[in-house]
Order: sequence, then C-alpha cells, then structure tokens
Amino acid sequence: MHMKTKYIVNSFFAFLMVSHLSKAQDIHFSQYTETPSSINPALAGVHYNTRVIANFRTQWGSVATSYQTIGLSFEQAIKAKKLGKGYFAIALNIFRDAAGDAKLNTLNPNLGISYVGKINKQMKVSGGLQGGLFYRTIDVNNLRWDKQYNGYEYNSALPNGEPSTPRSSITSYDMGGGINFNYAQSEKFFSSKDGNKFDFGFSAYHYSIPANSFIITSEKLYTRYCAYANGDFNIPNSKNAIMPSFLYMKQGPNSQFILGALFKFILVDQSVYTANRKPCAISIGSQYRYRDAIVPQVLVQYDKYAFGASYDINVSALTPASKRNGGLEIMLRYNVSPGYGRNLGRGDTRASY
Repeated sequence: MHMKTKYIVNSFFAFLMVSHLSKAQDIHFSQYTETPSSINPALAGVHYNTRVIANFRTQWGSVATSYQTIGLSFEQAIKAKKLGKGYFAIALNIFRDAAGDAKLNTLNPNLGISYVGKINKQMKVSGGLQGGLFYRTIDVNNLRWDKQYNGYEYNSALPNGEPSTPRSSITSYDMGGGINFNYAQSEKFFSSKDGNKFDFGFSAYHYSIPANSFIITSEKLYTRYCAYANGDFNIPNSKNAIMPSFLYMKQGPNSQFILGALFKFILVDQSVYTANRKPCAISIGSQYRYRDAIVPQVLVQYDKYAFGASYDINVSALTPASKRNGGLEIMLRYNVSPGYGRNLGRGDTRASY
C-alpha cells in the first residue's frame, strides 16, 4: 500500500500542475514584506535609496520532489534633490520557480519604474509599473500516475489516462502596476523614539497576459490582485516595537490571506549624529496563511544588512501526506537608506546622496 500511496500522491500533484496550470496561483513567499517587487511595483524607492534582496524557498519535500523558488530584486532611487517634491526609482527583479517531478519551471524577469511623490514631511504616495517576460516549461515524461500501478508494481507501459501536453513551453509578455501610501516619522532604519511607519497599497499583476496553458492554447493567465498593509510601531516607554502586516491576493478562483506580526527588540538604536554606532535589532513572530500554514519567522537587522528565516507548518488538507512539513524560506537584504544616520524629512539638508 505504501507504493500505491506514493503513486497516488504523485498523480495528485501532477494533475494539479498539468490539468489546472492556468488556474494556479503565482510564485509566492511567506516573508512577503521582504519581496516588495512581488506585491507592488510602487514600493520601489519608497524606503531606501538602494535595496538588494535575495530570497530562497523550498517546500513539499516530504510529499514529492521539492519545489524551489528563487527571487532576486534590485531597486535604486533617482533623486536630483533630496528634499524635492518627488523622485523616480527603477527596479529589476527576477523570479525562478522549479516545481515537482514534471519540472514545471517558471522564469519571470521584470523591469519597473516608480514615481514617489511627497505629500508632506512624513507622507508619500507612489505609483509604479513593471513589464517583462513570462516563460514556463514542463516535462511530463517523469510523472507516474495511479492508473500505471497494476496492483503489484509500477508499469510505465500502461496508459496513464491523462491528457497530453501539445507543447512543452510558453513564452509571453508580463505587465503589472500599483499604488502605495507611506507614512514615516523619520527615514532612519529603526528607532525606539520616532520609528513609527506604515504602508498600505493595491496592485495588479499579469494584466491581459496571453496564452498560458500547455493544453488549451486560448487559456489566459488570470490577473493577480494584491491588497496589503504593514507597519512598524514603537511600544511606548520601551525600546521595542510591533510590526503587524496582512496580505490578500486573488487570482481567478484562487485567493490567499495572510495575517501576522513580528515583535522587534531594538538592541542598538540608530544614531542621528554618527554612522559609527551600528544599529541592531532582532524580530520574532509568526504569520498565519488562512487554512494553509502557520509560519514562525525571525528577522535580524544589523547596520545595512538583514537576514530573515521562516518555516511553513502545514495545516491544510494535505496534512496527512505532508505530516505538517511545509517550506523553509531564507532572505538576505542589503539596503542604503536616504541619508544614512540622519533624521530626514525635517529640513536636514546635511543628508548625503
């Protein structure tokens, strides 16, 4: 029975990938606040002059061949005048996903531009657009189906009874855009005195994307809509802070809702007067992805660097097969804030570019 169960599980995953590929959700990360380009192009250049983020995720290794997702993003603000009314930013991001025995690979490189307008010294509104390529490939030759199990062993010569794939690759263009509102008491990395800040916004990805299915050539990729909010709020009379966040995404008939918070312990405050004092903070918390996973998370920030780690504890209907094992996710970030070490937005013209 163990062998048959294995083939049933493989068949289940293969059926999802091949028969319902055009309705599947996008690449996603649990540490979504650390993948800004995947939730809104308008976030480019809002928080930092320069930001580079690398993400790695592996999941479902306990059920089938592990799914692996890699993300790399770079953004750069273009500021002619630090205290002007607005500025532009450019962004480059690349996502690659390899899923299961069918080697369902997705490559999605994009180039984006955003405009950040200042309402006043603490508030900004930004809009962003991005465009690029959407490339997918699949190889069904390695799949094993339940109907190819003859009661005793697996026999590849038996018909699988599943639809064939007329083509093994898809290439199309990709488009997305969104708006974001940002409030920040200051633009320092983190501070126990005036570090309150938050963002909320809305975006749409894969607008009017052409054929996406390996089986039905007229099938289009559903547009993915995102709504989110996240903040960083100091706890009064302490050096600590709370970082709540939520993300809602809808793509065709599928939707995803994530809610959680991190508690940040500021070990060393960022100095307003010198860059020699290196700020440091550790954040610990958890996210809950509705009817899917509980995600414990840790974030370590030191100076211009950050490291994040999380693990999905599966609580979905797949729990009997996954044994609650989900996905490990790692994040590395390098960032340069506007005028490092200075309290910007309050008339400090000493800030460097």
